[in-house]
Amino acid sequence: MTKAKKILFVTQEMLPFVPETEMAVMGRYLPQAIQEKTREIRSFMPKWGIINERRNQLHEVIRLSGMNIIVDDTDHPLVIKVASIPAAKMQIYFIDNDDFFEKRCMMVDADGKEYKDNAERAAFYARGVLETIKKLKWSPDIIHCLGWMSSFIPLYVKTAYSEEPSFRDCRVVYTPSAKRLSASIPPNMEGIIAFRGATISATRGLGEKKLMPMLNKLGIKFADGIGFLAESKALTRFAKGLGKPCLGPVATEEYGICYPSFYDTIWNTGRVAEEES
Repeated sequence: MTKAKKILFVTQEMLPFVPETEMAVMGRYLPQAIQEKTREIRSFMPKWGIINERRNQLHEVIRLSGMNIIVDDTDHPLVIKVASIPAAKMQIYFIDNDDFFEKRCMMVDADGKEYKDNAERAAFYARGVLETIKKLKWSPDIIHCLGWMSSFIPLYVKTAYSEEPSFRDCRVVYTPSAKRLSASIPPNMEGIIAFRGATISATRGLGEKKLMPMLNKLGIKFADGIGFLAESKALTRFAKGLGKPCLGPVATEEYGICYPSFYDTIWNTGRVAEEES
């Protein structure tokens, strides 16, 4: 069995940049555990407005910034920032944009109301990460997407970016969000998803009217494997019904044991399938 040597982590939360949640803990310690297994990693997260740039020593990467990303016919400038976690010897890239992240919280505002443009924010984040990886000229073997903000990436990798050299041979693992929110799917979802070969038809058969459950199922549908953060009978049933390999919730101290072998299995299964075809 060959090893998946290069792992890209695309998370929505990571300690110490945001308050502690199960997802933030996984976003922080899973990449470190994989790096300690001598795998090469890159990590991305959104530059949420609650992140203190001075305290966390973020700075803009001019050579990676400057692109405009169109979401539903509207241009949004892409800004890339970077910081490090010295104790883990990890560098973190941040996707930033004034419209989607500046002076704004994560899923909900200060009053607890869901942002109406969460779907647009997720689409922008996904494409911002993929475009930045292209600029870095880095080809991951595995992309591990953690949470609803990364849920468009499996779809885009399998459609819009399927012929890009950086992503042509990679596999995608998706970890669904555990938190349930109640906003409905926005009426402009067709325009939000649309990019090259990615269309609204990707959501066909998901059977959801709420945005967050739909995004979780979309991520599962186009991923090659599912790594659960929390128990979910409904999503496990959905994933297994599609024949997706699943890894159940893993204790933080077990990340370095369970996930390297899971990545290798996903990587090698995909290679065998391509060779047979």
